[in-house]
Amino acid sequence: MSRCRNDILNFKINKFRPLRVLIMLLSIISASSWANDDRVSFNSGWLFSKGDHIDAAKSEFEDSRWRKLDLPHDWAIEGPFDKAYSARNGGLPVFGTAWYRKHFTLPKSTLGKSVSITFDGAMSNTEVFVNGNKVISRPFGYIAFEFDITPYLNSPGDENVISVKLSPENYSARWYSGAGIYRNTWLEINDKVHIKQWETFVSTPTITKDKAIVDYKTTVINTEKSSQPVVIKTSIKSAEGVVVDEVAQNTILPANSEHKIQQQLKISQPRLWDTEDPYRYTVVTTVVKDGNAVDVNSVPLGVRKIEFKADDGFWLNDRRVQIQGVCLHHDNGPLGAIVNTRAIERKLEIMKEMGANSVRTSHNPPSPELVELADKMGILLQVEAFDMWEIEKPAVVNGYNKDFEQWHDRDLRDMIKQYRNNPSVIMWSIGNEVMEQRKDDGWKVAKNLQRIAHDEDPTRLVTNGLSMYPDFIDKGMAQEMDIVGLNYKAYKYQEIKQAHPDWIIVGTETSSVVSTRGVYHFPIEKYNKHESKYVTSFDVITPPWAYIPDLEFENLKNNPSVMGEYIWTGFDYIGEPTPYGGRDHGNKFYWNQDWPARSSSFGAVDLVGFKKDRFYLYQSQWTDKPMVHVLPHWNWSEKVGETIPVFAYTNAEEVELFVNGQSQGRKRKGEDKVRLPVSLRYDKSVKYFDSPYRLRWDVEYQPGEIKVVAYTNNKVVSAKTIKTANKAAQIALSPDRKVLSADGYDLSYITVEITDTDGNLVPDADNKINFKVEGAGEIIAVGNGDSATTAPFQADYRHAFYGKAMLIVKSNKGMAGEIKVTASAEKLISSSVVLVSQ
Repeated sequence: MSRCRNDILNFKINKFRPLRVLIMLLSIISASSWANDDRVSFNSGWLFSKGDHIDAAKSEFEDSRWRKLDLPHDWAIEGPFDKAYSARNGGLPVFGTAWYRKHFTLPKSTLGKSVSITFDGAMSNTEVFVNGNKVISRPFGYIAFEFDITPYLNSPGDENVISVKLSPENYSARWYSGAGIYRNTWLEINDKVHIKQWETFVSTPTITKDKAIVDYKTTVINTEKSSQPVVIKTSIKSAEGVVVDEVAQNTILPANSEHKIQQQLKISQPRLWDTEDPYRYTVVTTVVKDGNAVDVNSVPLGVRKIEFKADDGFWLNDRRVQIQGVCLHHDNGPLGAIVNTRAIERKLEIMKEMGANSVRTSHNPPSPELVELADKMGILLQVEAFDMWEIEKPAVVNGYNKDFEQWHDRDLRDMIKQYRNNPSVIMWSIGNEVMEQRKDDGWKVAKNLQRIAHDEDPTRLVTNGLSMYPDFIDKGMAQEMDIVGLNYKAYKYQEIKQAHPDWIIVGTETSSVVSTRGVYHFPIEKYNKHESKYVTSFDVITPPWAYIPDLEFENLKNNPSVMGEYIWTGFDYIGEPTPYGGRDHGNKFYWNQDWPARSSSFGAVDLVGFKKDRFYLYQSQWTDKPMVHVLPHWNWSEKVGETIPVFAYTNAEEVELFVNGQSQGRKRKGEDKVRLPVSLRYDKSVKYFDSPYRLRWDVEYQPGEIKVVAYTNNKVVSAKTIKTANKAAQIALSPDRKVLSADGYDLSYITVEITDTDGNLVPDADNKINFKVEGAGEIIAVGNGDSATTAPFQADYRHAFYGKAMLIVKSNKGMAGEIKVTASAEKLISSSVVLVSQ
């Protein structure tokens, strides 16, 4: 973690073939930041090839014809979609063998230093070789890992080769996992005396208005052959960079040892980290040897009090906070599994707009970028480790169960060590719907995993997503948990709390409504599947185990000791296209029976970030800023004179509907209930639920417009109008950001809409739109939220899906200037927009 000079990658160009020279030059450019940071990106200048190349681990292997790319990279998202792959995994090639190789040199200044590399995640069954020597194997694709390459390096100035073999297996997950080195990689050059990565732990055992006591623990490594006297200097800095406390400790590090350091500091009148004010301090530790700073390590510190009460839910900084959470898979829609900070930030921004204050990282460890963003944005995290323990789930024959016995201890500890300093993390989850719930001794596994979590972090509680009622109680697993996580058990909250009043309970997975943006089927009724392979957006369709959001709202209201819920899901994700397809039987592609349905419909937001109607249903319950939403669209030429159901979602007291200027009357939320069809597994006699959370009018359809006006205290607080669109005439482009960083990673999401001459969205438009990007950017992906298409995500065209499409543009690395984006289609007026990369 020490800082290095600018000569970090000096080498003789004439030693290398032209392709390798280009790669090395790119490596030099990326390494220029090494003089200004504790570690540097190792993402640039890799070579890639699919297939099992027998000698690819060897330094001398011929790789000049391999594809050149920068990380992160997900080979599966490149496609093509194919029915030969399981739709459960998105119909994409998420399995196989592939190799990545990188040629690099280190300068003479690194002589006598310790050199290590960190992978934030690689999917999966990773094997790493340096100069032909096997350095490490790591099977779990979601876990970060560091490895020391010092013993395997050639002399400074000579070429080194790192080779990475990945072998993800088919049927290893229940959704799209991605493939490749899909998260960031880092190179660190340290003094032989340095702080061990992920061994620093900062906690605040005492917090009052006047002071916060900070306990600090870390581990310092000495790989010298002799003992080393050092000074460990630790300071706490405010977000503004002001040192608020500092301590120094003299110690002697024995030769070839790891030495634990403990210190205590104080913050006077601490500013607390909160969802409304996510303020962070930084704890900076400097290792001083022979009067020189040889290592500097920084970790975040959020001073906050968290408490879980069996009778009153979750408390943050002495106030009750209802968990309004969403489950999120790790994929970024059309980008695939690759980590991209802006993509994740946008996802979290949309969730916050919906009113979400928490995310469950279902069902595996998240990327560092998501956790860092949650810290900065004030989002609470339930960080989850595993979807499976020792027993495989149906048809997931190559899941984590194959590695659980050997790796669960290391993987869980590593996950917790990596994120235990992040204030956004409020609880750990050790599993989701594991099959051990039904075993007589399954509780022993849960108890052991919780013990490991407490060992690494005694400051947070542990939960587990339990689904198999009453087995998880009868077999004893629930009794072992700090927090009893219940999946789809809203109707059991009262019963379980009455039987176990001392249990702390959260809805770890709730609702699971399926819907497709822009699609409305009449009449409004419960069905299993629709022949269109899309699901009505009236928000009433659920798989057998699930229920509509209204039932969760009602049961949470009636059971206030339950701390809240995590809905399934915030965003649509690739794979698991419920209700289309079904459960795999062995290796048969039963999931492909409804091909090309290949993505989920569970999200309140679709795959590219367009809001579904259900987004606004949650917003009406989770936010206070006045809002009202109306559905469906108002283009029903074939239904003139027929009755159309119109729904409104609001957080106001009343809503009035106008059709072509004529009032259809006011309705009061909570009093004018809406009868919704339901089908409950636990009680087949229940056919309807009278929801106090929606409003409904049944009106005769005539072209024109519908308008909803929301009132509180008889005053207008919000309104929304939908007009009947005429013939499609033009394309409208709306970028979410017009100014990008020229770092080669920053993104602009450009909403593409087909409108009539007056600018009204044409809700059934499906025109093919062609894209052209000129200047300092490029197309990275396209999409439209269609869950049943095999059109590629990496292309320069896309059909509109119910009037909309999405173009994702990436800046070019190191290229400042304008980015001109043009969208065109036959018989439509084209549109252009100019972005700036700087």
